[in-house]
Amino acid sequence: MIALYHCVSARSFRPLWMLEELGAPYELRMLPFPPRVRERSYLEINPLGTIPYLIDGDTRMTESAAMCQYLAERFDPDNLRGLAVRPGEPGFGAWLNWLHHGEATLTFPQTIVLRYGRFEPDERKLPQAADDYAKWFIARLRGIDAVLAQHEFLSAERFTAADISVGYALMLAGQLDLVARFPTNVAAYWQRLQQREGFRRGLAAQRDAALAQGVSPHDAGID
Repeated sequence: MIALYHCVSARSFRPLWMLEELGAPYELRMLPFPPRVRERSYLEINPLGTIPYLIDGDTRMTESAAMCQYLAERFDPDNLRGLAVRPGEPGFGAWLNWLHHGEATLTFPQTIVLRYGRFEPDERKLPQAADDYAKWFIARLRGIDAVLAQHEFLSAERFTAADISVGYALMLAGQLDLVARFPTNVAAYWQRLQQREGFRRGLAAQRDAALAQGVSPHDAGID
């Protein structure tokens, strides 16, 4: 069974959401944020101390977007749920692009906003940097908004793992009070994503696991 190490609403929500969309069995192991500081024994499992961390037999993974791609192959090799886009399909390149865009382009600037706007002690906060990177994030939504002006989802005319990857970045933006600044089509898209049963089950799963494992369901982080 998959074991997924997770902090509330951290990047690990991407594979959690993916697992729920796939209906795959998994064990959710909750950690306080940041685990490398507050759960030092976790470093024996993942020397980086980062979240997410996925274990599947001999497989060990640390990258959330890659986990989504892996899980699609692992639990839906015939792609009956349509969460992957295959090389022979139209939209394969777009799918890969948006799958990685969600992490590399959208989540990255938000980590700067979180660190220098919220997590650092007051004497180390950098309000100008936090504001600049928040603007960078919003600017990077323009390409997504243009696609969504013509399509319901980002690739292959259906909901895929790429929407999970980008959707998590939009979820994180909610923690940063940036949702009001979303372009029109992105705002409507984010509302649609939140209505998915897989998304709602993921939220419920992390809340229930946090309470059962003695972690505050409000102890959110990104890592």
